[in-house]
Amino acid sequence: MARVLVIRLSALGDVAMTIPVVYSVARRYPDDEFVLVTKKSFQNIFINTPPNLTVVPFEKGVIAGRRSRACPELDSGTRNPLTAVADLHSVLRSWKIDFQCLLKGKKVAVINKGKCAKRKLTRPKNKQFKQLETSIARYQQVFEKLGYDATVDFKSLIPEKGRDRHATDKETWVGIAPFAKHAGKIYPLDQMEQVVSQLTNHPNIKLFLFGGKEDASLLDAWTKKYAHVESVAGRLSFPDELALMNDLDVMVSMDSANMHLASLVNTPVVSIWGATHPYSGFYGFNQDSKNAIQVELPCRPCSVFGNKPCLRGDYACLTQITPAMIINVIADLIRNPLLKNPKS
Repeated sequence: MARVLVIRLSALGDVAMTIPVVYSVARRYPDDEFVLVTKKSFQNIFINTPPNLTVVPFEKGVIAGRRSRACPELDSGTRNPLTAVADLHSVLRSWKIDFQCLLKGKKVAVINKGKCAKRKLTRPKNKQFKQLETSIARYQQVFEKLGYDATVDFKSLIPEKGRDRHATDKETWVGIAPFAKHAGKIYPLDQMEQVVSQLTNHPNIKLFLFGGKEDASLLDAWTKKYAHVESVAGRLSFPDELALMNDLDVMVSMDSANMHLASLVNTPVVSIWGATHPYSGFYGFNQDSKNAIQVELPCRPCSVFGNKPCLRGDYACLTQITPAMIINVIADLIRNPLLKNPKS
């Protein structure tokens, strides 16, 4: 029986995208054991794991090579020592682990991030504007280097779509996650509030607002201002948040972790793209590309992660997306023509 250490420490969206691949491989090889190391705060997104997959927190002892309660796999004295490493991160922290394992004769496979192609896609001039390999495909390649069939047959973290017992069959649930880590990914909040306002004009639509604790005050203000709106920002654990996302009819999100979390429970996502672009390979798992909202500008994309200053200085890639454009895609997904707005 092989014992494989899988490394992906951050960020949340990237860690979430490991799930379709890691779960698929683990289920296909039930006699092997897989140990995934990630940030402690991300452990709880790994729900309904295959029985041969263990998720452990990253600790300093792992880097130093010392025996660690969190990751005893690096200790040659363990009952079932490590046999291989799937490095899905490829950063200094993971390289140290890779190097220690190589010295011990373990097989190590490291992700190819495609940085050169991403630079060509996002450079200001002479862009090579084409679809790059997805993160999912890059994760698959790592396992294939170790000899595994990494075909993805994952469907959802939660086997069945559900609906909270308090909801009625006539009610449509829409999630909105208006924030992201970087400014180049965040749709202007005044325009997003217009989306919220127009959706709440329809009494059969209930909105759930997602975000972190730091976003709660703004989102709470929206709940007080508009009917049929509930904020869950900073109030739910990851398992509860995933359960709620599973109940949604549609999620509206930036190019952010919430897009990936909703994708993992097979909920349709209307994603809003500014400085970044789906061509970079970070689109939501199994999401329909027609639900990605973006405007075509010569400068787009200017960044892989949305963390660079706007070259124009006005974030036109985001401000030129009208609330009507977003609402029209939502209307198509929930099959509500009454929402349609011709001013798109």
